[in-house]
Amino acid sequence: MTKIFAHRGFKGYYPENTLLAFKKAIDIGADGIELDVQLTRDKEIVIIHDETIDRTTDGNGFVDDFDYKELSKFNASHNFPKHGFNKIPTLEEYFELVKDTKIITNIELKTGKNEYIGIEEKVFNLIRKYNLEKKVIISSFNHYSILRMKKIAPSLKYGLLSETWIVNAGKYTKNLGVQCCHPCYQNMTDNIVKEIKNEGIEINVYTVNDEESIRDMLNKKIDIIIGNYPDLALKIRNEYLKKGDINE
Repeated sequence: MTKIFAHRGFKGYYPENTLLAFKKAIDIGADGIELDVQLTRDKEIVIIHDETIDRTTDGNGFVDDFDYKELSKFNASHNFPKHGFNKIPTLEEYFELVKDTKIITNIELKTGKNEYIGIEEKVFNLIRKYNLEKKVIISSFNHYSILRMKKIAPSLKYGLLSETWIVNAGKYTKNLGVQCCHPCYQNMTDNIVKEIKNEGIEINVYTVNDEESIRDMLNKKIDIIIGNYPDLALKIRNEYLKKGDINE
């Protein structure tokens, strides 16, 4: 059955990549949560999408310009004032939240612009500390970063993020020994889906927010739909289940 993942938590209605957004995603029954990790100046693993804090907080500057104690003082609910103060969380705080749930976590290594040398090992050590090896997918637009982490933790599940039209994406992913392809949903033509599936590769698409696109991905039997409105995707999936159009 197609799984529904909450993009940066329940991003459509709550401040992205905050514990509040993650809790709300859990509350509505999302199958998983997608989030982004970077390193602070003192090498704390924090959950934030941009390399700077300008867009999502009341501060400005690069994430790695700050120690975590400094970073935690900024309000990650800056664009959602009705939700009060929410700090930039650490990955460890997130793991404390989900460790006893069924949530699968898609951890995106934000190593596309700043490689954050050593982040792969630090993330794996924390995954191992919380015994979450079977409940994570590691993805990145930096495919070298994925290969570095595969050497450290070959048994984890990995996904190659892409926003371009990769020729023979399934074969490319398989040749790197990676289990999942994480493309833009707009690129998923019937022929491309078929090529990827024929290589035995899982397809996990982002960022699917409208009803028409959600239905298209369900009809194409995409493995994971990642979106800002997991409530809408869950509602549509339940409709499909009742009609027997997809199997549980």
